[in-house]
Amino acid sequence: MGRPGLDRRQLLAGLSGLTVAGSLGFAALGTGADALASGADTRVRYWNLFSGGDGYNMIAMLDAFRKAHPDIEVKDSTLQWGSPFYTKLAMAAAGSRAPDLGVMHLGRVTGFSPGRLLDPWDVGLLAKYGVREADFSPELWKRAVIGGELYALPLDIHVQLCFYRKDVLKRAGLLGDDGRMVPVTSVDTWFDVLKEAKAATRKGLQTIGMWSSDQNFQWWFFVAFYTQLGGTWFDDARTEVTFDTDKATRVLEFLRRHVTDGYADPAFAGGAGAEQFVNGGPFVWEGNWSVPVFDGAGIEYGATPLPPVFGKQATHAESHSFVLPHQAGRGGAADEGAHRLAAYIVRHAALWAAGGHIPAHTPTLATAAYRKLEPQNEYVSAMDHQATEPKVWFAGSTGILAQRVGPVVVSATVGSARPDAAARGMRRTLTELLASKNPMDGRTAAQGGAVA
Repeated sequence: MGRPGLDRRQLLAGLSGLTVAGSLGFAALGTGADALASGADTRVRYWNLFSGGDGYNMIAMLDAFRKAHPDIEVKDSTLQWGSPFYTKLAMAAAGSRAPDLGVMHLGRVTGFSPGRLLDPWDVGLLAKYGVREADFSPELWKRAVIGGELYALPLDIHVQLCFYRKDVLKRAGLLGDDGRMVPVTSVDTWFDVLKEAKAATRKGLQTIGMWSSDQNFQWWFFVAFYTQLGGTWFDDARTEVTFDTDKATRVLEFLRRHVTDGYADPAFAGGAGAEQFVNGGPFVWEGNWSVPVFDGAGIEYGATPLPPVFGKQATHAESHSFVLPHQAGRGGAADEGAHRLAAYIVRHAALWAAGGHIPAHTPTLATAAYRKLEPQNEYVSAMDHQATEPKVWFAGSTGILAQRVGPVVVSATVGSARPDAAARGMRRTLTELLASKNPMDGRTAAQGGAVA
């Protein structure tokens, strides 16, 4: 499948005056790929999937690295986000045409045949350039380790947030003395908040945008609230499904209630939810990448992790991470250059944070500059309660799991399936996927395998 929400990103970019770059890189912008160092001793080929505001920020970070390290030429290429990116990366790694450095969502690493399509990081070399395990959240680092070796170097975490309009919530009496949304600790409290916010909202605007018909967003929201309930997916050995259909039903009923109670309008189920928010709607559930968009709209707003309606804090999180696509005989100057480049960007992530992402490098979070960022300083706590997909080969951003169960969540939210029936369908799908074979085995078709 292609990039979910591409039209959404284009809409939001339009709201903020951003331009979404195409899938062929940024050479036309006059920076990035064509801003190569002259007379460099080492060349590092780098593939990424960042477009829009993220793309511009990455280019700025790369240009800063080039200026600081004129002896290393960085040849960067920006490819189409989602499955097309992963397919091309897999084919390049299987066919001995891999770049020296790549980017991958952390949830996809397990399914990318570590050791065949990915090479492990040299943690000693990373330490030489200032990046150590102690600088990261233990849980985040643990997700990047497979078979005892580090296969991903986290750059950030990106989370689903509850954005709120301060002007509307102030009229509704829902702002605390600190200027932030009143705490929510239960389902009943949350719907009381929505009721009061709706009463203070201009007619014609929905109360909350929640992407009710989008399979990716609905899946991300499900993961968050199912995690709040303490729901599990598989046993430790990944041989048995432990998915709890009763807990899943509670989450699906919760999501559905937003529509049945009239707070989420199906007419504004997609990117129009963000437009409604800019026009005065009190709430929208969106990814942290929307921070620059709403900043650009000039509205007074806040952002908090998804409300802990089931008593436990947990909001969906993914991570952009650097990876080393497999190369026969990896090593030498280009490999060291890749380690040096990745370590530099991870350690200089202030600009990346300004784009809404939470830096994975924890010393950055402690800086005065980061603590002053708003609303980032309101939702940075999400680092400590990440709700992630299970660590299995078919999980991860736009992965097979989201493609298979996301539409089931949507069917419950929009009312085409009963929540209890949808929960049972999700468990059946999990059982089928657990019994299936990973097609991304690192072999080309000519070698008798498949690259998906």
